Amino acid sequence: MLFQQIATSIAAQTEGGHEAPAPLWAEPWVFGVSMFAILLVLMFVALSYTNLGNRHEAVEEHSDPHRQHPNKHTHKQGH
Repeated sequence: MLFQQIATSIAAQTEGGHEAPAPLWAEPWVFGVSMFAILLVLMFVALSYTNLGNRHEAVEEHSDPHRQHPNKHTHKQGH
């Protein structure tokens, strides 16, 4: 039953004439150029954050025994 409905639906779609595509409000190249420009701006915004880690010197983390999830990478060297 379902297969027959699917086959009927496909047959009804293919028998009809080809519809014209929806009209665009600008030339196709305008969409490509605008997408490229937007992505270029976003790339420069992301690139501007690359030096954020170099602003200050790295500081050693002190071992706090009262932390709920202490850093276990020291392997008891900080106590």
